[in-house]
Amino acid sequence: MDLRASYGFHFDPFTREIRVEHHFPLPQYAEAKDGLLGAAQRRMSAGLIAPAGTGKTNLLRSVAEALPEARYRTSYVKVTGLSKRDMCREIAQVMGVQPAGAFNALVRRIQDKVLDAADTDGLRPVLILDEAQDLRPEVLGMLAPLTNFDMDSRLVLSVILAGQPPLAAMLRRAELEGIARRIAHYATLRPLSRDETAAYVAHRCTVAGATTNPFDQGACDAIYEIGRGNLRATDRLALKALELAAAKDASAVDHVHVVDARRLLWP
Repeated sequence: MDLRASYGFHFDPFTREIRVEHHFPLPQYAEAKDGLLGAAQRRMSAGLIAPAGTGKTNLLRSVAEALPEARYRTSYVKVTGLSKRDMCREIAQVMGVQPAGAFNALVRRIQDKVLDAADTDGLRPVLILDEAQDLRPEVLGMLAPLTNFDMDSRLVLSVILAGQPPLAAMLRRAELEGIARRIAHYATLRPLSRDETAAYVAHRCTVAGATTNPFDQGACDAIYEIGRGNLRATDRLALKALELAAAKDASAVDHVHVVDARRLLWP
């Protein structure tokens, strides 16, 4: 089925392949982005707490793109449940540091790389750790030595810790109090409301090239009732419902197409 021919799209909507400038504009995203950028601009660290499917990684992409390469050196790591040494190797690799040697040597090598970027190249290093809820507590504690410069008297490396709500619970642990206090700003995201979900669906259709929204109000209500404002669920429901409507040569997507999409997407 050709969604482009059926509904006038220039490219398939509701996929992960969306440019930063096409992200859905919403006050909560703008507020979160401004907070993260403000911390990075002050050479401080920040946290982003967001439930799965609320646009966390898209927001991080937007933040990274807003940090100009002429002034910032941004590195991104998607976290897994690694040991301290292995996590340090991941960070070293994305920063262009030889990922070999003992843990303490790796930390020093990363610090030297960061200092060189700041003092020699005049750049502000920023490290984004995504899915940080998967960090082991002892690995999260590794951020203290990584961000300690000149006996902890100098701000050099900004860390953005992004994760789902368990990250917030982890940071409340007594042994991680020192890490939590290094975070100068916490941003949050939430699922979309009913009206925001309808506006999001219309927006994604518009940026994909459609001149009219193929989803009727009943379809938008059904998407919200099933997806509860979760962006990932909304995208999957909307795309599958579009495919079902196009297969039936329907001029619009209605609630029946959405209900059928739900049946085909989840057991």
